[in-house]
Amino acid sequence: MIHPTAVVDGSAQLGANVQIGPYCVVGPNVTLGDDVVLKSHVVLRGPSRIGNGVKIYQFASVGEDTPAIAYAGEDSVLEVGAGTIIREGVTMHRGMAKGGIGKTVVGVNCLLMAYVHIGHDCIVGDHVIMANNASLAGHVEVGDYANFGGYCGIPQFRKVGSCAHIAAMSMVTKDVPAFMTVAGNPAWAVGLNVEGIRRRDIGADVRAALKQAHRLVYRSGLKVAEALSQMSELRASHAEVEVFASSIEGSDVGIIRSSGRSGHGSGSGA
Repeated sequence: MIHPTAVVDGSAQLGANVQIGPYCVVGPNVTLGDDVVLKSHVVLRGPSRIGNGVKIYQFASVGEDTPAIAYAGEDSVLEVGAGTIIREGVTMHRGMAKGGIGKTVVGVNCLLMAYVHIGHDCIVGDHVIMANNASLAGHVEVGDYANFGGYCGIPQFRKVGSCAHIAAMSMVTKDVPAFMTVAGNPAWAVGLNVEGIRRRDIGADVRAALKQAHRLVYRSGLKVAEALSQMSELRASHAEVEVFASSIEGSDVGIIRSSGRSGHGSGSGA
């Protein structure tokens, strides 16, 4: 179903049961999976691959060139996973070659609320929720089930771990470990993302292990490397603790610390 006012390039590939509403523009090298819905006034540029069942609401701009100065028009791509919902006014840019990975990827079953921005070369996991006006600059990595409050901002080259929660209007200056909640400007570590953990039906024994791992990193007074060395048994026996610890070890800019203190050094030695 293509509205007569829509403009669809002849090279675009459309799956079964695609709906393209009034005044949408679908450019060349765009692939729409089965059951994709473009509500109205949506602009889709390519190369972009949009998964099955994705819904894109009015005035969203998806797959446009990045405005980064280093972008020189080279080939790049945007990939959006199945079942993701892209609400009004969302902007999503493709990747670039210089300093980037040449692609931007958003996983399956994500919810991007109104005016969310996802910059070039971001890798966003599955089941991620971003509330109104939350923004990712370029080169940001986001784990599965992460949750972003409205108007929060993530600068370039930051990492947000799985099941982390960024409170509304927070400015993230360091990496956020998995399962953590951060808040403020600049953001500081509030504690574990208790509500997010509960929603994932994580059992009591795993919750206790995560609390113990959190205390080692944030409450013991130990340096990060020392805290990680003391949780080897917890990591071996609980996959979630391994995810928490690995997200700290994988930090290049240091992790967000408590009480407004800045993180110092990398996750492997701070």
